[in-house]
Amino acid sequence: MIVDCAVYEKGHRRAGAVPLREAGQALKEPGAFVWLGVVEPDAAELAEVAARFDLHELAVEDAVKAHQRPKVELYGETLLVVVKTARYVDPEEVIEVGEVLIFVNPSFIVTVRHGSADLSAVRKRVDERPDLLAHGVGMVLYSILDEVVDGYEEAARGVDVDIQEVERQVFSGERERANPVERIYKLEREVLDFQYAVTPLSAEVEQILRGQFDLVPEALHEYFRDVHDHLRRVSGEIAGFRQLLDSALNANLTQVSVRQNEDMRKISAWVAILAVPTMVAGIYGMNFDHMPELGWRLGYPAVLAFIAVACSLLFWRFKRIGWL
Repeated sequence: MIVDCAVYEKGHRRAGAVPLREAGQALKEPGAFVWLGVVEPDAAELAEVAARFDLHELAVEDAVKAHQRPKVELYGETLLVVVKTARYVDPEEVIEVGEVLIFVNPSFIVTVRHGSADLSAVRKRVDERPDLLAHGVGMVLYSILDEVVDGYEEAARGVDVDIQEVERQVFSGERERANPVERIYKLEREVLDFQYAVTPLSAEVEQILRGQFDLVPEALHEYFRDVHDHLRRVSGEIAGFRQLLDSALNANLTQVSVRQNEDMRKISAWVAILAVPTMVAGIYGMNFDHMPELGWRLGYPAVLAFIAVACSLLFWRFKRIGWL
């Protein structure tokens, strides 16, 4: 369950990992904070963490159940930040959405991960920036949000490539091709889930920018502003993705209708051509005793010639007007 538990003091990490049972002592040290990372804990495991760090029961309930919308809530001196992570998977063309719940307090930060979320790169990067780490837990919170938003941008690039491929497929000149409707609907669903993960977070980060929480010093506001700007850019791209997919779907449906009309014209033209020999054969196949030209030696070749000429004229006419 526990990925890492470390104590940070004056911008540096103390050597070695700290057992959970000893983390409580580090919380009392001035100028130091504990960073605990856990992955998909059950109720009993998270209850132990909550007891060590005095986490609010409602916040703990959210962390156990997961599947929360992005939000920022304050419980006493502890701030709960819920973010969704996104990872693009190719060639399946899906976006794996995970979840990270971040408990931020002046003396500790606890990250609870669910799904595909991975914060190992964040901890490594934080350890390399003692100048910013000296600002405390606010720097760690910024680093996590920055990593999550970077994942959004990478996922958006993957979706953009897929949409470009769909557009080429829809507007290609090939007559015989697989219908991309199923692929468009699949991408539409993935983009919709992506939007639900990204869009709400922008408003929550904006609360932090307004200085509503003392846990984030003013010196870090410009860093959170950068995260907010990236979030807004990604949100705009996602909105554009949905519009492009809707346009591609409508264009594809229009082309399908046009192709169906063309097929119907071809079928109608061939039916009209085949109607000539069918009509003649039907008349002469009625076996009456008294019919014109039955006794004429050239009657049979004359009928065949009439059929050939009539069908040829119809074929020429339909070809000229574009039905064949």
